[in-house]
Amino acid sequence: MDKLAFIGFGEAGRAFAGSIARGSLDSVSGFDLRPLAQEMSALDVRHADTRAGALAGAGAVWCLVTADRAEEAARDCAADLPEGAFWFDGNSCSPGAKARSAAVIEAAGGRYVDVAIMAPVHPLQARVPLLVAGPHAEDADTALRALGMQPGVVGDRVGQASTIKMMRSVMIKGIEALTAECLLGARLAGVDERVLASLQKSDPGFDWTERSAYNFERMAVHGNRRSAEMREVAKTLAELGLPDRMASATADWQAQIGALGVAMGVAVDEGFGPRADALLAALNKASDR
Repeated sequence: MDKLAFIGFGEAGRAFAGSIARGSLDSVSGFDLRPLAQEMSALDVRHADTRAGALAGAGAVWCLVTADRAEEAARDCAADLPEGAFWFDGNSCSPGAKARSAAVIEAAGGRYVDVAIMAPVHPLQARVPLLVAGPHAEDADTALRALGMQPGVVGDRVGQASTIKMMRSVMIKGIEALTAECLLGARLAGVDERVLASLQKSDPGFDWTERSAYNFERMAVHGNRRSAEMREVAKTLAELGLPDRMASATADWQAQIGALGVAMGVAVDEGFGPRADALLAALNKASDR
């Protein structure tokens, strides 16, 4: 595996490209629907104008688009994928979606790997924990470790890694949505300090004020992407024959907060209060439109 390609060059693609171990690589290329030649060049990634140009000669491909475009990416790239190349599907998709992508990649002669990225890519970057599954998982584990990454094999069936990620997201993204509903309401009513104090007393091992400020930032900055992931979570639950009411509601709330476009700073003194007030102001403005 002397050449690596990226299909999709968003936050995860950039984080990986800028931090992987390149000792075994002769080159890294990338393709994105957006004009990102400058961003790729800054990370020593050769920009390709076409998918075929990025994939030519690649021994492994990271597919890091968005959940709703992952199957399309597999279909669009299959014809140009080199024989035997790994297709690391790191998108947050339902197991059903991953199985369909796997069928396309395998039929084209590639080696599909179900990958779940289990934490934010910053600050860990290439060291972020990964779960891998599928018939090529063991070989993929070796290849990813050669890039300085941190994979863990969780099964030999496509969908096992993604199911773990999807079910975890019910809780993680759901808590974010509940944080917004609970504490924005409390802030608006002027009782947020008392609510936070009550929560802290009930669960003293969890810093509710700090975590709530963090949850606001996650939704404001990444709400649109998190919403897309939660739509996939809802599909996963439906595939399992379970109701998806909580996942679907979380997706709606994540999308609404993300669409506000509220900038969240990283200043040390910017905590719960300023972030809550910024979100409330943006929600009020949006309701007046």
